[in-house]
Amino acid sequence: MTWADFWALIDTLNGEATHANCQRLAEELSRRSVPDIIRFAERHAEALYRLDQEKFGTLPVVDLTARYGSPFPQSSDVFLYARCAVVAAGQAVWESVFFDVGKFAPYTSSERDGEWLLYVPDKAYELATGEEWDRSTRYCFESYSNRDGWPHLRV
Repeated sequence: MTWADFWALIDTLNGEATHANCQRLAEELSRRSVPDIIRFAERHAEALYRLDQEKFGTLPVVDLTARYGSPFPQSSDVFLYARCAVVAAGQAVWESVFFDVGKFAPYTSSERDGEWLLYVPDKAYELATGEEWDRSTRYCFESYSNRDGWPHLRV
């Protein structure tokens, strides 16, 4: 699956990773071959991995404040869901955040939670094969796994 194919499928989300949109994407993807589903999962993981960078992960949650009005930091889960929301927004948004960190900030909002996107490859595989998929991808998309993106976390 090319990046163009991946982003064309992501476009079916209409910019948001809602439950309904992600279900529709999983159904669309399930009509493709199992190798295509696997390749989608690889692109998906890589897109999230590339966003796993300190400059994005240290941004505060835009619509929350901590005690005494101080910025509310993203947790590892919030950061993962924000990255999913950026991917769901499409290729143009995904590419733009690398050049302007401020464009990532709105996706940290509790209103932009992209968690449902995480489950699309697994759901598509299950719909296509009738089996659960115990998979791993080349890139780990868990927060802080991109060591190049988090130089201050090096041991």
